[in-house]
Amino acid sequence: MKFARIALALVGALALSACGINSVPTAEEGAKAKWADVEAAFQERANLIPALQEIVLSSAQQERATLDAVVSARASATRPEVQVTGDDLSDPAKMEEYQAAQNQLGGAISRLLVSVEAYPELKSQDNFGRFMTQYEGQENRIRVAIRDYNEAVRQYNTTIRTFPDAIGAKLIHGAEPMVSYKAATEGAEVAPKLDMGVN
Repeated sequence: MKFARIALALVGALALSACGINSVPTAEEGAKAKWADVEAAFQERANLIPALQEIVLSSAQQERATLDAVVSARASATRPEVQVTGDDLSDPAKMEEYQAAQNQLGGAISRLLVSVEAYPELKSQDNFGRFMTQYEGQENRIRVAIRDYNEAVRQYNTTIRTFPDAIGAKLIHGAEPMVSYKAATEGAEVAPKLDMGVN
């Protein structure tokens, strides 16, 4: 009789483990970790703005208005109330607000970079060349971080919707689908092409 109880307990434990007890939190934590990578990539881009500010101010005073727009967009994108925590990943409105702030910053940077290309004295500066290399690399890191996050969200959302994990996801964890990071406009997920005028 005692052996039957132990066997029944083992079978029950195995059944529960197959119902999302471990797989749902594992998938959720994976998605949250990938979101942290997205935030870090956007923060690294925001950290490049002071370098751009110094370069542009020292070389092209006429671009101050566009630079001011970049600095303002950076301030807006890094406000605490715009940030998204792991608990907010199921909130479409919060994700949309974050994406809008990041898209505004990316657009302002792109407009500034396009406008400064017209100034040969700026393009020839070593600092500007180094900044452009860093910026292009950072945009690529952002794109990769978003792709990895979206894949983790896909895995999590699939886990909480498929049998048998869906049982544990709803009954035990109260799991809600997470929101993927979407490009605001067609082609916005691609880093801007930067023409440095080098043939």
